[in-house]
Amino acid sequence: MIKAGIIGATGYAGGELVRLLLGHKEAEIVWYGSRSYVDQSYASIYQNMFQIVDAKCMDDNMEELAEQADVIFTATPQGLCASLVNENILSKAKVIDLSADFRLKDVNVYEEWYKIRHQAPQYIEEAVYGLCEINRERIRGARLIANPGCYPTCSTLSVYPLVKEGLIDPSTIIIDAKSGTSGAGRGAKTDNLFCEVNENIKAYGVAGHRHTPEIEEQLGYAAGVPVVLNFTPHLVPMNRGILITAYASLTKDVSYEEVKAVYDMYYDKERFVRVLPKDVCPQTKWVEGSNYVDVNFKIDPRTHRVIMMGAMDNLVKGAAGQAVQNMNLLFGLDEATGLQMVPVFP
Repeated sequence: MIKAGIIGATGYAGGELVRLLLGHKEAEIVWYGSRSYVDQSYASIYQNMFQIVDAKCMDDNMEELAEQADVIFTATPQGLCASLVNENILSKAKVIDLSADFRLKDVNVYEEWYKIRHQAPQYIEEAVYGLCEINRERIRGARLIANPGCYPTCSTLSVYPLVKEGLIDPSTIIIDAKSGTSGAGRGAKTDNLFCEVNENIKAYGVAGHRHTPEIEEQLGYAAGVPVVLNFTPHLVPMNRGILITAYASLTKDVSYEEVKAVYDMYYDKERFVRVLPKDVCPQTKWVEGSNYVDVNFKIDPRTHRVIMMGAMDNLVKGAAGQAVQNMNLLFGLDEATGLQMVPVFP
């Protein structure tokens, strides 16, 4: 059995990790870490775990945790993992960080966008960006995984094939994204109160959202040149889900069949990326509670653009599910182990 420890087990992503790992036949949770609830019963924080989890919350002592666990998940705010990780820990346990601490390869870009000093820049180059569909082979041999952000996962998987194959001009990409409120975390914030969110939709982080450089970096690798794009997220009144609609200019005239063949070339054998039938637009309800990403596209000959779409659950494929998928690769398991949940509907 893989012994797993979670630091940040009482946040939304951490709670989803607990749910998934409890159903994983090859893993057991040995540490429910939560700085805010040390010594409190985990089930008292998440009542859905009543008579399922008997453990109490532990602290964030990563050194001690590395003595007990084979893999450590850090579902924590930016800066914490980088402040704790060291060579002793990495020599004893794999680390899968769900924050942004090791996603960006340029420490200056990280510090500019996240407004904090990076406390472990020596591990940035080593860390592997954990987007399984693109970096699968590098993930298998890693010690430190940078679990991708939710918006970048959905955006990159929706756009990547056409960038990689040169069918779109990467300098023209615009991404419009919408997310449920769980994406903002479990902490109490006025902007996330029921009366603020219900019957409302708003853009936020306009021209400055922190996931922008992450998306640009990943699509830049695909394009072979630096990518600069517009990314605008919106908060919508639902619990879970991300929907992205991306726009870009085509580099040549193409048919539906040619573009579909490109998506199929990249995703036909993927377990968790579903390319939908012609003219079927992704919906968040079709992926809720699952590790699937649904993608599709529509060619607009009038504007000589292609519209690329994607939908996924921000807490599963956008966070905890992807982290478990990475764990499976790290330990030589079938990638889908513990992740074969059918989407919940309605």
